[in-house]
Amino acid sequence: MDLVWLLCIFVLFFGELSLGQSKPDVDAVNVGAIFTFSTINGKVAQIAMKAAENDVNADPTFLGGRRLSISMHDSNFSGFLGIIGALQFMETDTVAIIGPQNSGMAHILSHLANELHVPMLSFTALDPTLSPLQYPYFVQTAPSDLFQMIAVADMISYYGWREVVTIFSDDDHNRNGVTVLGDQLAERRCKITYKAALPPDPTATENDVIDELNKIKLMESRVIVLHTFTKTGLLVFDVAKSLGMMDSGYVWFATSWLSSVLDSDSSLSSKDAHSIQGVLALRLHTPDSKRKADFSARWKSLSNGTIGLNPYGLYAYDTVWMISRAVKTFLDQGNNISFSNDTILKNLGGGTLNLEALSIFDGGKQLLNNVLQTNMNGLTGPIKFNPDRSLVHPSYDVINVLENGYSQIGYWSNYSGLSIVPPEELYAKPPNRSSSNQHLNSVIWPGGTSTKPRGWVFPNNGKQLRIGVPRRVSYRDFVEQVNGTDIVQGYCIDVFLAARKLLPYAVPYEFVLFGNGLKNPSYTELINMIAADVFDAAVGDIAIVTNRTKIADFTQPYIESGLVVVAPVRKLNSSPWAFLRPFTPSMWAVTGVFFLIVGAVVWILEHRINDEFRGSPRKQVMTILWFSFSTMFFAHRENTISTLGRIVLIIWLFVVLIINSSYTASLTSILTVQQLSSPIRGIDSLIIGNSPIGFQVGSFAENYMVEELSIPKSRLIALGSPEEYASALESGRVVAVVDEQPYIDLFLSNHCQFSIRGQEFTKSGWGFAFPRDSPLAIDMSTALLALSENGELQKIHERWLSKKACGSQNSGSDQLHLQSFWGLFLICGVSCVVALLLYLFFILRKFKRHSHQAPEPSTHGSSRSARLQNFMSFVDMKEDKSRSKLKRKRNNHLINGYGESKSIDGSDILELDVSRQCKPSAPNPKPVERPYFRSPQPPLLRELGAANACAADALSALLQPANAANAAAANRAFRRKASAE
Repeated sequence: MDLVWLLCIFVLFFGELSLGQSKPDVDAVNVGAIFTFSTINGKVAQIAMKAAENDVNADPTFLGGRRLSISMHDSNFSGFLGIIGALQFMETDTVAIIGPQNSGMAHILSHLANELHVPMLSFTALDPTLSPLQYPYFVQTAPSDLFQMIAVADMISYYGWREVVTIFSDDDHNRNGVTVLGDQLAERRCKITYKAALPPDPTATENDVIDELNKIKLMESRVIVLHTFTKTGLLVFDVAKSLGMMDSGYVWFATSWLSSVLDSDSSLSSKDAHSIQGVLALRLHTPDSKRKADFSARWKSLSNGTIGLNPYGLYAYDTVWMISRAVKTFLDQGNNISFSNDTILKNLGGGTLNLEALSIFDGGKQLLNNVLQTNMNGLTGPIKFNPDRSLVHPSYDVINVLENGYSQIGYWSNYSGLSIVPPEELYAKPPNRSSSNQHLNSVIWPGGTSTKPRGWVFPNNGKQLRIGVPRRVSYRDFVEQVNGTDIVQGYCIDVFLAARKLLPYAVPYEFVLFGNGLKNPSYTELINMIAADVFDAAVGDIAIVTNRTKIADFTQPYIESGLVVVAPVRKLNSSPWAFLRPFTPSMWAVTGVFFLIVGAVVWILEHRINDEFRGSPRKQVMTILWFSFSTMFFAHRENTISTLGRIVLIIWLFVVLIINSSYTASLTSILTVQQLSSPIRGIDSLIIGNSPIGFQVGSFAENYMVEELSIPKSRLIALGSPEEYASALESGRVVAVVDEQPYIDLFLSNHCQFSIRGQEFTKSGWGFAFPRDSPLAIDMSTALLALSENGELQKIHERWLSKKACGSQNSGSDQLHLQSFWGLFLICGVSCVVALLLYLFFILRKFKRHSHQAPEPSTHGSSRSARLQNFMSFVDMKEDKSRSKLKRKRNNHLINGYGESKSIDGSDILELDVSRQCKPSAPNPKPVERPYFRSPQPPLLRELGAANACAADALSALLQPANAANAAAANRAFRRKASAE
């Protein structure tokens, strides 16, 4: 295309040679302007630029005695004429060009500006693709359409729409703008579903518009963005009105061209005014100021009331002043306005083409830099360029077209997004683009309604949705065909119908069964039918898995569904040794060893300083064992004295506390929760094994196990019904079945001999499938959440899926039986019997020894009853007392040779008959000390020795082995005997 334009340039220049040009005025600063002055923006710009020129020249000293001269060229919608005007300006030593009005011409003329170093400033050619890197001498003095498209995308996202249709004039300006809009919508997870291209303005005809609008009318989206120019735009609205597309349910966005019409065209026909009611439009925002108010007051006299002022007129005025200030700075810097021949054109040797007439502006680069350094307050507000050459703080007014004009419902700025506060009031605050901070006032939409339109309808203008439903042959509680008809019912169907009732609009539909009825269909194929436009949706027990989400959109899950493993189990009967099961053998062994170790350590730490840990070796060993194992019940009575011993004991008691608690909890679980045994512990057991695994026909479980778990496909066996599950598991054809949780729950309600092993190893759910980016999926998700919140979803679940568990599973589960504990009672009983037998053995041995050492007198007889009575008395007697009595009887036996036993004060004493061995003798006046008694000797013995030495010696010999009590009794008896004699 550029080659064509260059050819036109050469032809044009050939024509200019014949026309000839007069020499430019050396005292004037020549500036050119290229516009179509029959358009609204062209008319407004012409008046505003002329006013600015007069204001600049009103001060002759502003440009150092020079005057600003703006030459106007009317391109009349023609790119060709626009190029002619640009070449004319280039030949007359023009320092800058304002325009062109059209972005298409800007792309071409920018090449001339780059070559000849003539800055071009435009406030209407706002194509986002006019990059300063490619066109360094082209400057946009109004916000680029990039920001306008961001504003449109923000509004679409603000209202929650996801799909839009665009209508545009197929030229560089509008086409590139729509492309940018698509990019901005994509960033907000929205998209353009259809782009309706019309011939460039103003060549579009009514038939062109009718053809495109009829296509759009049959589409799903009802949100339409119109990006074009005045004539084409009004034509589109007029045709849309006649087609009923300006009624309720439609949403129309118009770019800034419509606001220019509303501001400037007071002669807008009532037909046109009526056809644009309810439209949202953008208008370049210019903050209020005294200068703006004064200029607005002058406008009527400037325009003679022929046209109203719009923001482009303000930007036109500021653009002239921008150039004037740049030229002033250029001259103040000591530069001169001069031009030189282009050596490249000169070397071409144009023949009859006078290429030498095109000269390079020597100060063009400096003037361009001065323009980009502009920092002033104009009619449009503060004017300053960012490093990327965009104006600071681009902003727009958001207006809603009404029956009698329009209403401003808010603002958009690149700083803070949508707001109902003027942007200049927000610049002093931190930027906040959060969704909660985006606000617009209420809108009157097409059709006169204030209710926000849904923004979409079912495609083909209300045709019924074809909803695919799987024709299941098993688990028909979820989806079931009724008696061979097209009627379907089941849990999934009821959930869909309940959610449909909550939608704010009617959804015409028809269920279409998918599958041959002989086996469960493939759900992946069902989803593929949606992507192929065979079905408009799919309803059923459809698992939401990754591969399916790539080709369809799903609603929120309405039931949880993960893969689980079910396998045969054997119920563990209660065992007499159940109390041993909480700990493994190694745990029991380590625990016992540590009891002994801790006991030994405490004994070592306490032995030297604690009497309770001393004694004979046998006693110390028993102390260690008793102390160790009594800590199990915190029943130890030995005190620890050492600090180290106490530290060890505290730590050990804490360990014992944890062990006891864990043992108690585990034993409680074992005795109160039904225990099931199976070699399959979960999916890990299946992965490492080689046994066959069952799965449901049509389920995604097969692909998951093969692709994700790397289980060989040869191990997988397809099963089609719960009966096949049970048969395959019982016969051993498969060791386990992998299926989704809802199916397994239903299966186990009738087959108690199987159980889920392990945990769910995938987390997913079931949802309804719709085409990609379908808004119905979002609305259905909202309805499903509402069903969950109001409890209706649970009621549907209970109606279809709440099956009773097997009756025998829970019977008596809250009671504990004797069979769980008789092992403990057996151990206790055996220990009691063994202890009694040992005790009987030892007591008989002691009684026998007692009988031999202290025989009973013959007068008592030796009958069995008497012997039994003696034995019972011996057993009943306290051991310490019996031992003392044994010693006394032993002494009596020895003393019987000297006397006989009598009772004095209830006690047995010894009476010594000394007459048999000793005769009376003369008294011995001197007491005799006897070596058998510790000093001092008892007084009685000293007196007896003095009276009868023989008797004293005999008494001493008898009393030597007796204890102190027997000795005292013997002394009393001897004194009584002696006094009697």
